[in-house]
Amino acid sequence: MGSAAWRLGAEDPDDPTFYPAFDDMGESALQRLMTELLRPLLARFLAERGIQAFVGADQFIYWIKGNPKAVVAPDVYVMPGLPSDVAPRCWKVWQTGVAPSFALEIMSEEDESKDVSQSPQRHDELGTGELVVFDPYVDVRSGRTRFRVHRRDERGKLVMVEATNADRVRSEVLGCVLRAVGGGDAMRLRVAVDAEGEVLFPTEAEVAQGAARKAQEAEHEAQEARAAEIAARETLEAERVARRNLELELARMRAELERLRR
Repeated sequence: MGSAAWRLGAEDPDDPTFYPAFDDMGESALQRLMTELLRPLLARFLAERGIQAFVGADQFIYWIKGNPKAVVAPDVYVMPGLPSDVAPRCWKVWQTGVAPSFALEIMSEEDESKDVSQSPQRHDELGTGELVVFDPYVDVRSGRTRFRVHRRDERGKLVMVEATNADRVRSEVLGCVLRAVGGGDAMRLRVAVDAEGEVLFPTEAEVAQGAARKAQEAEHEAQEARAAEIAARETLEAERVARRNLELELARMRAELERLRR
């Protein structure tokens, strides 16, 4: 990708096609809350590992010039090698030369056919490296599957490699575990950094809370140290006073004995 190979948002005078940047299709509050948590988590996770990528959510990605129907809008996606601080209205793969290395689709409660059959096919055509389809409604709808993981096979075809109702799956592309936590409307997707998926990558709020907790602990330890220092000084002063009183008492007794001898 050259220095100006993709020129984000640039119009192509040879392409009169209109590519919408959004549609009127809504999403559930649960989908929105999940993406609002996961997108910045993935962005920080990759950035802290020195991986340059744009992590986006629910934006149109077109892959055939002149065909606005060749489009997907993943709930969360990763565009490898692209700057993290751009603000595209939509993506056109023929401009960027980049397809998502990872994409997540969160299924709706009512219609699962789109993400079970249509999404994998469209991501295959797009060139997505790894697709995870997540169903947050497994516990309330029988016969559904929580995670479906698709990756490229040796022929370059995007195929399903895992289907599980476990609460976590590994993303080979991202190098982390995606884990479902909570239940019902409180269910969220988190990033886990260990092989077993037990150690969660913290949110910014958790980082701030942890820093505040450490600051409080440090202040508490400092207060205890100051209290211990004051107590030690008071003990030394009490011992000094006791020694002084003892010395005065001994002097008085010696003086009394001297007087009696006379």
